[in-house]
Amino acid sequence: MTGDDWLAVRFEENRDRLRAVAYRILGSEPEAEDAVQETWIRLSRSDTEAIDNLGGWLTTVVGRICLDMLRSRRGRPELPVGEHSAVLADDGVPDPELEAIQADSVGLALLVVLETLSPAERLAFVLHDLFAVPFEDIAPIIKKSPAAARQIASRARRRVRGTPEPTDVDVLRQKEVVTAFLTAAREADFTALLTVLDPEVVVRGDASAASYGSTMSPLSGAAEVAEAFTGRARAAKLVLVDGMPGLVWMQRGEPLIVFSFTVVGGRVAAIDLRGDPEYLESVDLVTLRA
Repeated sequence: MTGDDWLAVRFEENRDRLRAVAYRILGSEPEAEDAVQETWIRLSRSDTEAIDNLGGWLTTVVGRICLDMLRSRRGRPELPVGEHSAVLADDGVPDPELEAIQADSVGLALLVVLETLSPAERLAFVLHDLFAVPFEDIAPIIKKSPAAARQIASRARRRVRGTPEPTDVDVLRQKEVVTAFLTAAREADFTALLTVLDPEVVVRGDASAASYGSTMSPLSGAAEVAEAFTGRARAAKLVLVDGMPGLVWMQRGEPLIVFSFTVVGGRVAAIDLRGDPEYLESVDLVTLRA
């Protein structure tokens, strides 16, 4: 048996597991097949003598490929779930092989929930909770520390298990309120800030955030908060913070402090400032247009 034949045999031994990993991350049979094929191409071009654990190497590579594919979806319109994933469609002929892959640890309900996770959350949860991949191996794939990877998987796990989250939050309305707050702060419009703040608004911050501006936290009351923020948010950017509108203060292209908002009745009721390095590694930030 030649070296290429031996490599092909070893890859086939891992194919079913790789396809299962890819399917659970992507939720799409055709995309899972594409990811597995790309994994084989990368393996065939690699120095296999330098690979100590082929199974682990293949899982890491297919994970990276799947993560890139998930992120690329954000650049194109989302398809309805039934069109995106063959298994979630109501019509069509069942694929016995695909059903066998799904049956052992993932069902329709889980796939639907996975669709709501961010790419990093989805990958960390699937690899760790469904395939027992250590966080030390997951961390390089999502370019985070092992501790941050653990936090990301934990956040995903809570959502998968149905931990109650606010259901009455209007994301578009919150964006309007946060944008109004940012504009008023940048323009040093004290009156406009008072208008957008709840009379009992509070500002809280962790130790890292406080070290960058101790006068910003803790604060309470609209007047005190408005005075603290007037003219002081010029460097802040509007972002989604784990899916909800908020702000981030960047330094040299990296997040320094994240501002999470609680909006009640169309006004800012609370602002939480977080600068803890592990939190900054684990939080999902997406830039928005004001």
